[in-house]
Amino acid sequence: MQNSNPMQTNPSETTADYFLGDRLMIRQPVKGYRAGIDAVLLAACARDGDGPILDVGSGAGTVGLCAAVRCPKTRVVLVEVQPELAALAQANINSNGLAARVEIVEADIGEPLTPDAARILQPDTFAHVLANPPYHDDGSGTPSGNIFKSLSHSMTAESLETWARFMARMTAPGGRVTIIHKAEALPRILKSLENRFGAITILPIHPRDSAQAIRVLIDGIKGSRAPLSLKPGLILHGDGNAFRPEVDAILRQGEALRI
Repeated sequence: MQNSNPMQTNPSETTADYFLGDRLMIRQPVKGYRAGIDAVLLAACARDGDGPILDVGSGAGTVGLCAAVRCPKTRVVLVEVQPELAALAQANINSNGLAARVEIVEADIGEPLTPDAARILQPDTFAHVLANPPYHDDGSGTPSGNIFKSLSHSMTAESLETWARFMARMTAPGGRVTIIHKAEALPRILKSLENRFGAITILPIHPRDSAQAIRVLIDGIKGSRAPLSLKPGLILHGDGNAFRPEVDAILRQGEALRI
């Protein structure tokens, strides 16, 4: 199921952060999970005009809104379980003038959908499903004292399977799913996509040319039986701390990332 917790916390303290240069302003909680490069790289895989996009576990909406800005012809739906973050995502949709093409659904993807959620989240509907699942296993390490950090950074062992099942149900036949995750989680992700998606493409992401991959982008096609392929790695930084030109174009100018 999508991460949930009965505690109620108001993310009243937020920062205004800019993405895709100054084309998109996202308010996100000061404390807790804060979207950054991973969200922009994931959104860069979206293609304009292919069909509706679904952002699963959207948080404050960074992935879906970046995709919406990059793909002006495309409808985008966000789904988020935490009411406070769903409200923040709605505020970000409105403040960026995207309400005509983007909507947020508050729902737990591991539970039966309410009639209102089911009206929007219809099976076999979305041409492209994007997901940035929590990176850490629930129970590994020290739990965070902040609810939003805890829920956005951790998940139970079976939750990845739940996410994959929901994404497969939402994806249209022949549609795509794209996930970004830590590199060490690759075997679990591939297992969760097995028998659901084929033509799997893996793009390793390296901080520098000589460094091991820290993230992987995994892309698959629903119902395909084509074999897996491994792409040459994406190197984020050149000499020093500057992004390589092709990465800077993705992060600041909204260029596409083909995988």
